[in-house]
Amino acid sequence: MSGAYAELCRRERERMVLASCAGLLAWDERTYLPPRGVAHRGEQLALLARLCHERISAPALAELVAQAADEVPADSPEAANVREIRRHHERAVRVPARLVEELARATSQGQQAWEEAKRTDDFALFRPHLARLMELKREEAMAIGAPSGEWYDALLDEYEPGLTANHVAQVFGELRTALAPLVEAVRAAPRQAPVELLQRRFPIDRQKLLVEMVAAAIGFDFTAGRLDVTVHPFCSGHGPGDVRLTTRYNEQHLNEALFGTLHEAGHGIYEQNLPVEHAGLPLGTACSLGVHESQSRLWENFIGRSRPFWSWLFPFVQGLFPQALAGVILDDFHFAVNDVRPSFIRIEADEVTYNLHIILRFELERDLIRGDLAPADLPAAWNEKFAKTLGLRPTSDAVGCLQDVHWSAGLVGYFPTYTLGNLLAAQLMEQARHDLSDLSADCERGHFAPLKDWLVDRVHRHGQRWRPTELCRQATGHDLVARPLLDHLGGKLRELYDVE
Repeated sequence: MSGAYAELCRRERERMVLASCAGLLAWDERTYLPPRGVAHRGEQLALLARLCHERISAPALAELVAQAADEVPADSPEAANVREIRRHHERAVRVPARLVEELARATSQGQQAWEEAKRTDDFALFRPHLARLMELKREEAMAIGAPSGEWYDALLDEYEPGLTANHVAQVFGELRTALAPLVEAVRAAPRQAPVELLQRRFPIDRQKLLVEMVAAAIGFDFTAGRLDVTVHPFCSGHGPGDVRLTTRYNEQHLNEALFGTLHEAGHGIYEQNLPVEHAGLPLGTACSLGVHESQSRLWENFIGRSRPFWSWLFPFVQGLFPQALAGVILDDFHFAVNDVRPSFIRIEADEVTYNLHIILRFELERDLIRGDLAPADLPAAWNEKFAKTLGLRPTSDAVGCLQDVHWSAGLVGYFPTYTLGNLLAAQLMEQARHDLSDLSADCERGHFAPLKDWLVDRVHRHGQRWRPTELCRQATGHDLVARPLLDHLGGKLRELYDVE
């Protein structure tokens, strides 16, 4: 296709190449950058952010988008490219280049300060950075605008187009109401998971063998990606053939690396199976963060904690760790990896309490952006809300308000997407079980290609052809609802804990 549409795609691809350079620098910052290189890295990222912003906010782009819209059929895949480029342009023109540059610099410095604050359990080191970041994010939200008058909506819309804080609050309220009795029932159950099985000595060199094997088995292509170590695990896709995963290891706890890698590999498989022919365009980009999260949570929990999966993997794990798992039977190990109990760390939380962690973060960051909560008061507010929500009071800020990287990276509005991902993962798995009659048997054999291929067909290959709500309908035949997730959790708890 030639004309305005072709020129629009050329410009967008060029911008995304610049963005991928920034992404690679950010990945390096969180994995290998020497501490004394932080200030210069902030300047590098600030410059690239400004250049990307100049391209998407260029005045001439609005006319080019309008001309391209006239060239492509309204219901075509190409129209989705035009729609999403227009959306990003309209958001970008409202944000001053100066602010974009300041945010890039502040997040680079903020992440380094956060790492040191977390390592030393000293919130004071991060406090001024948090205050500055929230000030800048509020300024960004006000520049973008929110018809509802809720500034948080402008930030949330970046990750989940069309979603509002009020809607999130309503859904989260419903989940809290349904999940609270499940947690109480499990805490009162006479039968508890033998978690000590996972808290023995698991040599890190063997954990590395295990997690790389598992990631490859479910479909992550190591010829187009890699796995490294970081403080807070993440996945970053830098373009076709380059998807980076990170994890962390704990010799005394097998879950951290194993399930962390399964989670990030789910993200990575999505990135690796986006249509290469549309690389750099919305059709070659993940639909939303909630959809992205559905892929990671599906592999981590719905497959990785399932009985068929462990029927396949457990003999291999016992062979890797013969001393730690001598005499352990499959039933007990499967129960242990499905332990449900309130805990401090979100990324180590079980399937049931995980969403309570997200609800807490959503409420706090919404208050921070509104100005109802001062950054200096965050530790006390976190501890109070945590005690009320999960029945525990954090023993330090390192396991409290400093545990997540998101706010230091300026990712305000991001947290709700995790729970949206849990809801969609449950709905996708329900449909996959209907469509793939041999799914359980395949998992018992370690044969995950049918499920991966199903996900590629239903989710990955469409990129941003549809908005998240429509993608859910196309993939499952229904709007997103809570029932599949609640059915899944309730069924598992009845089986493992013998509770109603």
